[in-house]
Amino acid sequence: MRIASAVAAACLGLLVMILALDVNLMSLTDLIGIQVLKGCAWAVNLRASASSSSEIHASPVSCDRSHATYDLCTVDGPALLDPATATISSLDRTSPPRAPVKIRPYTRKRDRSALSGVREVTIASSPPPNATCGATQAAPALVFSAGGYTGNFFHEFSDGLVPLFITVESIFPDRDVTLAVVDCRDWWLRRYADVLSHFSRRPVINLDRQKETLCFPSITVGLIKHGPMTIDPKLLPHPKSLRDFASFLDGVYGGGGAVAPLPSAAAGGRPRLVLVSRPRSAGRAFLNLGELEALAERIGFEVRRFAPNRGTRLAESCRLVRGSHAMVGVHGAAMTHAVFLRPGSVLLQVVPVGTTWLSEAYFGRPAREMGLEYVEYRIGANESSLAEEYGADSVVLRDPRAVVGGEWKNMRLYLKTQNVRLDLGRFRASLERAYVKAKAFMETGESS
Repeated sequence: MRIASAVAAACLGLLVMILALDVNLMSLTDLIGIQVLKGCAWAVNLRASASSSSEIHASPVSCDRSHATYDLCTVDGPALLDPATATISSLDRTSPPRAPVKIRPYTRKRDRSALSGVREVTIASSPPPNATCGATQAAPALVFSAGGYTGNFFHEFSDGLVPLFITVESIFPDRDVTLAVVDCRDWWLRRYADVLSHFSRRPVINLDRQKETLCFPSITVGLIKHGPMTIDPKLLPHPKSLRDFASFLDGVYGGGGAVAPLPSAAAGGRPRLVLVSRPRSAGRAFLNLGELEALAERIGFEVRRFAPNRGTRLAESCRLVRGSHAMVGVHGAAMTHAVFLRPGSVLLQVVPVGTTWLSEAYFGRPAREMGLEYVEYRIGANESSLAEEYGADSVVLRDPRAVVGGEWKNMRLYLKTQNVRLDLGRFRASLERAYVKAKAFMETGESS
């Protein structure tokens, strides 16, 4: 009930404000949005059911399945977690037993491909016979999966770390929570150990390696997601944004002098540009990377090439990106490193054919939410390697929507087999625009 009480209190405050302002309630949805109203209704209803007559024993297990991308279940009160069977059982013996519920705690609940790599968790409303606690934990548990599309850097943030930030801020703002993870790969734990330690002051439990049963004062299963790589401040009890998430990451990786001093205009320095490169085998690579780098240098940038891989330490990535004034790259997972750019710096995204919506949703809008100066360059048909195979006048290049036909599998043509050979004469205008913004940011940073 912890989340329901928090949201219900926020809703009560909102209604008091509306009445004080004498707002027409018929226009309420225009002011705060349908999702907020649905959330308020759920929280108030859940809270009311919990405070009903003591003659009625409400189930200690509650689930909110009203959202498009995630489910969220809660065991309100002491609960037993058996990692061997991925079963959570309420230890409340006063309520009548009910049918167990099942949940895959990953934020793409309608994506069968993603869920194929996510372990199902069973939640029972009553304890099993002879239930015993192998170890008793002092803090509530938050159970979620690090499966699905984990392994793709963008999805590790959009489907994992950003929803984790939202959930902790919504339900456990005091950080007194134990993170219990299924589908928990060792490399993932090592890669994000620093981040996870800032979400909770308690050790992370890898449920794939846990042998004994665990008991918690309560358990929440699942993560809250607002959309691809986004945070809606209106949906949190205490408003936070994607910019706050970026600031959180700066606290994890950027403190203690970890970021190198920026080049100084007063000392004759040039704006530093991170040039993100991809291997050709992955698709969406620059085919004239060297010429692009030379052009950026002639325009006035100090260029640093960046080719991250799974072995790249995030502290090193943060040091490079946060110590720069601009970043440029083709739409792809590595552009997620923009979360390390400082507000006011520049993100220049090269948008291949067929990726316009993805480029805006995954990086364009998030860049603006983080306070970055966003510049977009959409390549022409002749700049795509697909023109060599299909011809510049082919439907493949003229009408990608028709080719994809709403089937994600057809996006492989544009995401995996397309590379980019920039028309540097045409691209120069976008690069110069990025330079002007980066130079202004550089000078403003010195005077602030």
